[in-house]
Amino acid sequence: MKILFTHAYFYRLDAKQWHTHQPYPPLGTLYAAALMRETGHEVALFDVGLRENGSEIIPILEKEKPDVLVIYDDGFNYLTKMCLTTMREEAFRMAQYAAAQGIKVWVSSSDSTDHYEKYLDHAVEVVMLGEAEMTLKELTENKELAKIQGIAFRQENKTVVNPKRPVIKDLDILPQAAWDLVDIQPYKEIWLKHQGYFTLNIATTRGCPYKCNWCAKPIYGNRYNSRSPKKVVAEIEYLLQHFAPEKFWMCDDIFGLKPGWVQEFRDLVKAKGLNFQYKIQSRVDLLLEKDSIKALADSGLETVWVGAESGSQKILDAMDKGTKVEEIYEARKKLKEEGIKVAFFLQFGYLNETFEDIEQTIDMVKTLLPDDIGVSVSYPLPGTLFYEKVKADLQQKANWTDSDDLSMMFKNTYPSDFYKQLHRYIHKVYRKAQGLDHLYNMRLGNVRSIVAALLYYTPLAWWGKRKLKAFLS
Repeated sequence: MKILFTHAYFYRLDAKQWHTHQPYPPLGTLYAAALMRETGHEVALFDVGLRENGSEIIPILEKEKPDVLVIYDDGFNYLTKMCLTTMREEAFRMAQYAAAQGIKVWVSSSDSTDHYEKYLDHAVEVVMLGEAEMTLKELTENKELAKIQGIAFRQENKTVVNPKRPVIKDLDILPQAAWDLVDIQPYKEIWLKHQGYFTLNIATTRGCPYKCNWCAKPIYGNRYNSRSPKKVVAEIEYLLQHFAPEKFWMCDDIFGLKPGWVQEFRDLVKAKGLNFQYKIQSRVDLLLEKDSIKALADSGLETVWVGAESGSQKILDAMDKGTKVEEIYEARKKLKEEGIKVAFFLQFGYLNETFEDIEQTIDMVKTLLPDDIGVSVSYPLPGTLFYEKVKADLQQKANWTDSDDLSMMFKNTYPSDFYKQLHRYIHKVYRKAQGLDHLYNMRLGNVRSIVAALLYYTPLAWWGKRKLKAFLS
């Protein structure tokens, strides 16, 4: 078959992400394309990552004349889990453009897995549910739809949902992602212009075995499967040789959970003499195991993003997070000793959160001074226990427009405007604390941060707290 691949995450349509100037190629799409090419099909890619909108696919469809358009989202990009309405609308638009030319349309994404009926209503023939490489392979073999696991489709105007497909356990059977299909240069230029270095994305695992009750896993599930360190290091070597990135974003939900994996990875990196830095996502309890932090540091780890979420043990327990506040403190200390930067994901607005809980989180940030923070509010994702608790409140709005929406979609202690003000306030408090820390420790090379803390962030933080407290009266 002649297959045209695309995806539905347009960085330009997500103002917050476009402004950060840190775009990544659609890795999950490239894996699917690589498998189809290995299977013998002719593949091409229409990468929408840096495009304006879905209408740009029209001349590509006319030129390529594919048998099928596969809209295959990058399941390794956490932003696609949020099912932003702007991206959904562009996916519908591209599907309708293709169908109008008599081209079949198959879709794989978090959003279509959760809302397959909506996609089938918009010119999509088949929605591939969950992890989809093997499902896609069977679709190209012209099997009867009724016999293919993990799909939803229409038959005689009725929706049919087939049984789920098991996830792939041996990830090494998949070919290396089809990096050659992407025009890397525009990505590289954006990174170099705005960040001063170039980063590419790599996945070493799929899934997450932990059970935080707000975290959805529509693509790779609650299982955890790893690629071998040998395969990962070979891909890193390939990317260094062909595209010369200085850094990598290991876009796993959890990096290095398998016992001995990070140690073997370190040994291979050192044996090949590879020179790069990388950042990961992990958990504080996992990082505290054995010699994990030392092995990570020795293999080039620059930054670890941890799901700190809250400085309130009450909230962590309500989330089924499975971590302790004291572990956040201990992990921060040990990582700092090894020269590893630490960034915190913080989540506000969970059910029954009080201002006291919020103040505990702010105190944690001021005390530990992570190297960066990412602040969001609780977002109900289909398939989670948290979603089930609040879904009765989601009739008005069930998805954000973009990742900076920050709307509270369920009834909580405070209204949406409170959390939007809190989002602004905590960033000002954080910058103020950073600057004062530089001053206290006589790090005078950070003079701009010190001056900003004293003259800008201090009065703004004071005013921001007053505005927050107005919601309490």
